[in-house]
Amino acid sequence: MKTSLKKTLKILIISLLAVVVAMAVFCVFFDEAVFMRKGTVYRVPKAGKAVALTFDDGPSPIWTPKILDVLKTLDVKATFFVLGQHVNRYPEIANRIVSEGHEIENHSYDHHVLIYYKPHELKREIDDTESAVRLATGKTTRYFRPPKAWLSSREKAKVEEMGYKVVLWSLNSKDWVTFDDKYVLKYLLGNIQPGDIMLFHDSGGVFGTEGGNRQETVKIISQLIPKLRDNGYRFVTVSELLDGPRGQ
Repeated sequence: MKTSLKKTLKILIISLLAVVVAMAVFCVFFDEAVFMRKGTVYRVPKAGKAVALTFDDGPSPIWTPKILDVLKTLDVKATFFVLGQHVNRYPEIANRIVSEGHEIENHSYDHHVLIYYKPHELKREIDDTESAVRLATGKTTRYFRPPKAWLSSREKAKVEEMGYKVVLWSLNSKDWVTFDDKYVLKYLLGNIQPGDIMLFHDSGGVFGTEGGNRQETVKIISQLIPKLRDNGYRFVTVSELLDGPRGQ
């Protein structure tokens, strides 16, 4: 009996590990947002040759300023989907995002996957981040991007009830797994389409939403922006992409 129980537990543990590994591989090599796009904004084809650069998980005291420096040098405005807990830790960085003309939006408070949250729990995540952003910058957020893109239909309805639009992305740089910048650049240039919303990160890495090394991200956008401009693309914020064809 004991031997049988040990075997069952061993099979269960192996099965659970296999599921975890499979999920990790899927997140690294595939884009889970593809399955979550229904009822969200993820691309705006009518925008002409305009695209939106978006950055998740910040602000970071190390990497957000470096990314802001690149954007300032190249005269590009972007959209930052921030975590409320990071805004509370680094309010001066959040304020710099806004003061330099970028858009700051809501990415939940602490990056827990929100699928199957109770309505009041989801509301608290969004409200707490909204409060942090307003306190640090004086701005009110309009768009919400769920961590990992995972949000049920019921939760999407709740977010919309709160007055937010759910914004995902159409082109994922996968910069969080620190692929070589040359590989990522080739992938993005080969797949870009007018109206794309592009996903990058200004904080975190494979194992967390803070720290990490975003040097590849800095390298990628430094090269990507001039190359896309040479191909006639303009860079706009998410709200500009949705509201009309204007921007650089």
